[in-house]
Amino acid sequence: MNSPLVSKEAIIEALKTIEDPDLFIDIYFLGLIYSINIDEGAVAIDMTFTTPLCPSGPQLKHEVQTKVGALPGVASVTVTITFTPPWQPSEEVKGLLGMM
Repeated sequence: MNSPLVSKEAIIEALKTIEDPDLFIDIYFLGLIYSINIDEGAVAIDMTFTTPLCPSGPQLKHEVQTKVGALPGVASVTVTITFTPPWQPSEEVKGLLGMM
């Protein structure tokens, strides 16, 4: 019997539980997730960091792989880090961070 395939919504909910340790805001709300692709249980995520030299980068990537990989229906997780385009906080994030 095949396990049910994971939904994009379930992946997003898992990503919302991962907090940037420097900004104390979840990585999905921050806009660090650029894309989520699902192909028969294989999940591919493109993400970025707030800066290319983010000291928490490896930890965040590991958390994404671990939390998404633990979801029912996920066979594998590939996380690709990209800085193209560079991260730009949304107006809402800028407001939360006092950047306005």
